[in-house]
Amino acid sequence: MAKRDCYDVLGIPKGASKEDIKKAYRKLALKYHPDKNKGDKASEEKFKEASEAYHILSDDKRKANYDQFGHAAFEGGGSGGFQGFGGFDNSSFSDIFEDFFSDFGGGTTRRTSNRGNDLRYDVSISLEDAYEGTEKNVKYTTYKSCKSCSGSGAAKGSKPIRCNYCSGRGKIRTNQGFFTVQQTCPQCSGYGETIGAPCSSCSGNGKMQTNENVTVKIPKGVDDGTRIRLAGKGEAGSKGGSSGDLYLFISIDNHNIFKRSEENLYYELPISISDAALGTSVEVPSIDGGKSKIKIPAGTQFGKQFRLKGKGMPLLRRSLFGDLYIRVVTQVPTSLSKRQKEILEEFNEIESNKPDPAIKSFFEKAKKFWKKT
Repeated sequence: MAKRDCYDVLGIPKGASKEDIKKAYRKLALKYHPDKNKGDKASEEKFKEASEAYHILSDDKRKANYDQFGHAAFEGGGSGGFQGFGGFDNSSFSDIFEDFFSDFGGGTTRRTSNRGNDLRYDVSISLEDAYEGTEKNVKYTTYKSCKSCSGSGAAKGSKPIRCNYCSGRGKIRTNQGFFTVQQTCPQCSGYGETIGAPCSSCSGNGKMQTNENVTVKIPKGVDDGTRIRLAGKGEAGSKGGSSGDLYLFISIDNHNIFKRSEENLYYELPISISDAALGTSVEVPSIDGGKSKIKIPAGTQFGKQFRLKGKGMPLLRRSLFGDLYIRVVTQVPTSLSKRQKEILEEFNEIESNKPDPAIKSFFEKAKKFWKKT
């Protein structure tokens, strides 16, 4: 199959400048590079084709031969021949990708900064604090930039020196067939520099352990697992890198009355049998420290739930509130006085003459069931 014209492959006119040739190839290389299109044979072929075209047109001598004789100039072992994807010279590949490799995840330029680690701190607060919002003083240990060497790691009066292992690149390259694999230099950790005379204060690390103390404002409405980020309060970066962040993870202590589910609050209200039967009014607590009066109607059943709208928790960073749900729990007395027994026995006798419809219905169904069995 005849090879396509190199200029057509790169999408440029015959009189294109070296810069235009380079830009055109860069665009195609980024689009079709195998690392970004793993398993895509069509992209791999386009990448090979574009690389061959650039290999030819980027060199004045090869370009002149190509302009005069076309692909025939490089066939039969001719000078400068690309000879297909598998035979592409490794040094030529390295030259082509010197300017582009960083876009494929390798990077040929040395690392000049390294962001510091993020830190985590757990903060426990009460439900009341979560309702109202609060401030907490946080004490933690971290690493800050060494003041003696300003984070460079080098002793006063000295400077870091170029790494001999990677010649200051921060990367080392090894050839594997067509591909050139780049790795972080193990000698300088990718910085391209090593410390000749280390700082005595930080032993060349550029950072020192220190105790920090910050006051944090915790907004109302936070819940278990809410995360608060304090930018730049984490560990210092290396070699001038930015500091990491400090993350506060909030946990809410158990409350002796209220239980929380998202923005709503719940609790159980114990009442006597007589109050449930006759009805009553009762004052109940709310999380804001106030009281609310609710009416318990006569005949209220065990488990009946009442809702107080807007008496729950505030929604985080919003001007809305959840609700408070109160569940009635009827308390059956475990010990009775003589007079209480007399009254209940009298009440029971009256009930037997006029039983509750629900109770009567259940036992009628039970009798029918027993007869079947």
